[in-house]
This record gives sequence, structure tokens and C-alpha cells, in this order.
Amino acid sequence: YGAMMDSDQFGSQIMFHAAAMETREVHGRLENTEFSWAGQAFRLGRYPIHFHMNGDVSGSYVKGCAVHHTFNRAVTVHGVNNLLVKDNVAFNNMGHAFFLEDGVEEDNIFDGNLAIFTQTSSSLLNVD
Repeated sequence: YGAMMDSDQFGSQIMFHAAAMETREVHGRLENTEFSWAGQAFRLGRYPIHFHMNGDVSGSYVKGCAVHHTFNRAVTVHGVNNLLVKDNVAFNNMGHAFFLEDGVEEDNIFDGNLAIFTQTSSSLLNVD
């Protein structure tokens, strides 16, 4: 699994995050995009695609994307409502591929997504 220091498991990340919840400041639209060698191992909150504590993000989506060979999940939804995650493929990722972080998220739609070869990670939650 590597070590925290000198780890080569350090990739890019995209975080959609507003200064305050429910301000409707953040809209994210990712479509037909490939993400590889993304996310950062040993760092909570450093995921390839991360919608973080925005509240209502109506009109936002992640559609038709490929997320593969990642170091920390694929798509994470944390404190976000009304997000569409549709027709994405996650391959060879560490930890949960499509992840609702707290379980308080509402009215998000996960439709037609596929996760293959998801691997355990000693650097994330125990359930990963």
C-alpha cells in the first residue's frame, strides 16, 4: 500500500466547494472526460472528483466519464444534494468508487455507473 512519505500515489484532484453551503455558488459539469492516476493516497478529501459541502447543486453532473487507476476513490459526494452521476466507469481504483460520504446527502441520482476492480486501501476508512 505504500508509505505516507515518498509515496508515488499522489495525483490530481478536482474539488467543487463553495465558501458557504446553500449559496448555490457552485455548479460543476463534467462530461465525457478521462481521469487517470488521480486522487491522493493517505489524504482524506483528496479524491479525483469531489463535490464537497455545497448543499443544492441542481444542474450539476458527472456524465460519461472514465476514472481509472486512482489512488483514492473515483466520485465522492459530500454534503451535496441534487447531483446527477450517470453512465460513468471507474476501473482499478482504491476505496469506494462512487461514494456518499456522510449519508445525509439527498436527491442525488446515480444511474448506469460501473465500477470494476475496486481495491481495498489501508489509508482510507475501515469500510474501504
